[in-house]
Amino acid sequence: MKVLVTILSIVLLIAVPANTLGQMTLLGAKEYALKNHFDIVNAGLEYNKALFKKKEYLSAGMPEAFIKGGFNQFPNLPVQVIDASFFNPLAGEGEVIAFRAGTEFNSSASLNVNQLLFDGSYFVGVQASKLLVELQSIQKSRTREEVLFSVIEAYHVASVASENKMFADSILELTIDLEQKQKGYLDLGLMTQEEFDQIHYAVLRTQNNKANADLQYENAMALLKYSMNCPLDSIFELSTSVEDLTKNAIKPVIGSVNDNSILRLLENQIQLSACDIKNNKAGFLPSLSAYFQQSYNAYRTSFDFFADKPWYSQTSWGVQMTIPVFSSGKGKSTLKQAQIKFMQDENTLKSTQNGLKLQEIQFKNELNSALKQKELQQQNIILTEKIYKNAILKRNAGKLSNTEVTQKLNQLIMTQAEYTATLINVFQAKIKLDKLYNKLILK
Repeated sequence: MKVLVTILSIVLLIAVPANTLGQMTLLGAKEYALKNHFDIVNAGLEYNKALFKKKEYLSAGMPEAFIKGGFNQFPNLPVQVIDASFFNPLAGEGEVIAFRAGTEFNSSASLNVNQLLFDGSYFVGVQASKLLVELQSIQKSRTREEVLFSVIEAYHVASVASENKMFADSILELTIDLEQKQKGYLDLGLMTQEEFDQIHYAVLRTQNNKANADLQYENAMALLKYSMNCPLDSIFELSTSVEDLTKNAIKPVIGSVNDNSILRLLENQIQLSACDIKNNKAGFLPSLSAYFQQSYNAYRTSFDFFADKPWYSQTSWGVQMTIPVFSSGKGKSTLKQAQIKFMQDENTLKSTQNGLKLQEIQFKNELNSALKQKELQQQNIILTEKIYKNAILKRNAGKLSNTEVTQKLNQLIMTQAEYTATLINVFQAKIKLDKLYNKLILK
């Protein structure tokens, strides 16, 4: 029995593809992308880097303590000279006494503590580091936004392609059924070969249309998987219908261009430029720091530092001030450049605001126009499908020629293609507005 269970388990593992994901809603596709897309992962890592960079900068204002140790050997001690008259008043003029000073073995250990007391650039830098963290947070949101935009767009296209595929299947089924019935009339001599060829041509046309629909569907699914960063060999079915997507698309879009993430980025950049101005001004201010040092030194004629012999201590502390005096005009030049950059950033923000308002008008017009066209094309496709089915019935009754049936089929195929294009236009206009208002959220 255990052997049978094991065999069945192996068979099931082989039969079920490893990357079968089952049903995939639009929400599920977005959630999958947010968890697995490399761009989003990298954006998160960049944000973490900014956090650590902020901590690194903040630590510059904290006390710094370190221990230093050293060992020196002088096999050949340095020679020093002294005026010989210091020891012998009778020594001749210019006579010196040479001697070797110091010990062959020296060792030292010290504790050093430094503390920044005041530096205008440091405090400005702290503010800038916080802004850089905020910048990376906005960039991370922007990356999520771009990924979601691609996923939503690809899901819409794939859903429409799936519906087109089903439509092509149904039309092909109708046309083949017509051909089979007309074949009976041909065999009975109730119609000419030329008339039958017209029906066969319609079958070939619908088969070609189905092949194109299948290809478009496969390409659309591949693009969707790529947008989600999903393995391309994975298998899943789209469970959010075109009807549901359309219901969401026709809902009123409420939002403001002021919520656009690009504006947040530019506003952040203006704040960083203001910090740059402050930093350049701080360069003209003095800086103040304090230090403390406790050191121990040992001098030996032999290597016996671990013996019970004295180590000589030394303690020192102090305050250091640095006052900028002259920089050949470099500081003023860099300050002017920073001020110009600030004005440029402000102008860029105003220009972008105007551009976004223009996009708002354009996207709204596109959406309204696409919705009107969709309603018209939807009525057209219902009508042309009805006309084609009636044409088949009339042909079966001998009231319509095969040429006329083929014409009705071509009309239906063209109408379906126009409806598909209109649907895509509706979906694209809707998500462009959502992106403009920063509303590509999980819902």
